[in-house]
Amino acid sequence: MDGWERVPLLATAQVATDERLFLGEGPTWDPVRERLLWVDIMAGVVHTGRLRDDGSIAPAERIALPDTAGAVAVAADGALVVAGTHRLHYVAPDGAISSGRELVAGAGRRFNDGKPDPAGRFVVGTLGPGGELLLRMDADAGEPVTVIDDDLTLSNGLAWSADGRRFYSVDTGTARIFVRDYDPVSGEVGERTVFAVLDHGHPDGLTVDADDHVWVAVWGGGCVLRFSPYGALVGRVDVPAPHTTCPVFAGPGLDTLVITTATEHLTPAQLAEHPLSGRVFTARTGVRGIPPLLWGGR
Repeated sequence: MDGWERVPLLATAQVATDERLFLGEGPTWDPVRERLLWVDIMAGVVHTGRLRDDGSIAPAERIALPDTAGAVAVAADGALVVAGTHRLHYVAPDGAISSGRELVAGAGRRFNDGKPDPAGRFVVGTLGPGGELLLRMDADAGEPVTVIDDDLTLSNGLAWSADGRRFYSVDTGTARIFVRDYDPVSGEVGERTVFAVLDHGHPDGLTVDADDHVWVAVWGGGCVLRFSPYGALVGRVDVPAPHTTCPVFAGPGLDTLVITTATEHLTPAQLAEHPLSGRVFTARTGVRGIPPLLWGGR
């Protein structure tokens, strides 16, 4: 949390799970089945769990993919799309797993964070050696793919405003959060502009609340920051794990902030100082999220 002490403290997150993940990411609320999903990217595992009233999470299912698992999104019928290394994987409601065609290539490159857009199309970016991509899947993996950005250092967190007309995206390597106009029906995007820049730490995953404020996890900062719709920094949630990766509002009332963390790149000394790293955390901030966007399916 170094450097953010003057930002108003909204809450301190509590640990919600016991298992330590290497690269916990992508928490997702499934409003139909009232369950949480999150990924351990390099292990290629999608976790599911139930959010308890006390803020803890009861583990449920572990879904092992034949690949990395950069992000997961859920459809109304319970089907999942998972961003693998170079392709998407699909988990049917009965648990059957199938894989799409290769969509990106290159040594050291893989899919990273992804989410459904307001029309249910899957939008996902890449991590790699440079010139990274942000892509929109206009239907299933066999259909045309639209390139939104092709000049990123590391494509990361994605979110839309409550009306679907503002689209936020993160370029972690440059510490910038972008915003642009977005047509929620066609997916057409407007000009990209800088919404905010972090002067220390790196922005990772993000989400939007019911007041159209943007919440950004800070990798290396041990916190989640809240920005106004105009880019002003107005609050923070402290997390007792330095590599905070992604927040989402969850629960039937969308009033619990769920936060994933990682142990990746932490030294043994740092792990000893921050033994809860890699767990999932929750916090009550007095703020509610917006209804999650669902994947439209194949």
